[in-house]
Amino acid sequence: MVATRITEMFGVETPILMGGMTGVGYGELVAAVANAGALGFITAHMFKSGKELLDEIEKTKQLTSKPFGVNLTLLPSINPIPYDEYREAIIASGIKIVETAGRAPTDHLPRFKEHGVKVIHKCTSVRHSVSAVAKGVDVISIDGFECAGHPGEDDVGLIVLLPATVDAVNVPVVASGGMADGRGLLAALALGAEGVNMGTRFCATVEAKIHENVKKQIVENNELDTVLVGRTLRNTARVAKNRVASQVAEIQRDPTKTFADVKELMAGVRGRENVLRDGHMDDGIWTTGQSQALIHDIPTCDQLVKNIMAQFETARAKVSR
Repeated sequence: MVATRITEMFGVETPILMGGMTGVGYGELVAAVANAGALGFITAHMFKSGKELLDEIEKTKQLTSKPFGVNLTLLPSINPIPYDEYREAIIASGIKIVETAGRAPTDHLPRFKEHGVKVIHKCTSVRHSVSAVAKGVDVISIDGFECAGHPGEDDVGLIVLLPATVDAVNVPVVASGGMADGRGLLAALALGAEGVNMGTRFCATVEAKIHENVKKQIVENNELDTVLVGRTLRNTARVAKNRVASQVAEIQRDPTKTFADVKELMAGVRGRENVLRDGHMDDGIWTTGQSQALIHDIPTCDQLVKNIMAQFETARAKVSR
């Protein structure tokens, strides 16, 4: 086992996190991650109300006695999202670890701090990390350009962004983006991180409640099988390269096009239902990172964490010779 400020702060056995993922971060997977000795997060905005989130938390507690957390991604939405309900459900449940992303969780921090909840905030730049720490977050999860989802607009890879962030803040930093195996964990710790966040890697596990076609596609894909969409809207997202994503990218080559021109193609519900649920791989946008090039199997979460730590030890022994 490897002790870091992250393992000590959150009482987990390994410095491996599975951050919140839309359409993926349900209680069964989170419990499997926790039981494997890593730290997983239920994704709050998949639930219609604070009560539904509380029910998911309680269900997860029946599946594991180990620590887990909840993700709050704070983004503008066409339909109002009950963030205050989610926050109060988290507090009522006794959960002590929250991962936030999107805008800074400024309005939620006082209540979380009042109840001893630690906040990990995901950022995509050094400047935003510094700002978030000044506002009072406890940990920074820094997302490099390799990541699935939203890498920001600066296009800085993790090998530079991670140590630059570590140098700039005085709180623990988690490496996110491109992390999928024990070699990455060793490299991240060497660059100053206290842990790693893996999203795409945990999608390709037995317990992930997504269609088997998605898992198999992740295994088959390589580092070139993603595409960036939303660039002209300054809302860049890295997604799997397929028919719909390529169509969106082609439309957005024209800087005069607006979100309205791609809204139906990019609809999140389309990707979640057609792809993640039904396995129709070309019928919606779905998220994956460049780390898929490092994913070659679909293990259980327990097997995965054991494999990562074994590879970490092998890599550490090699560089220590």
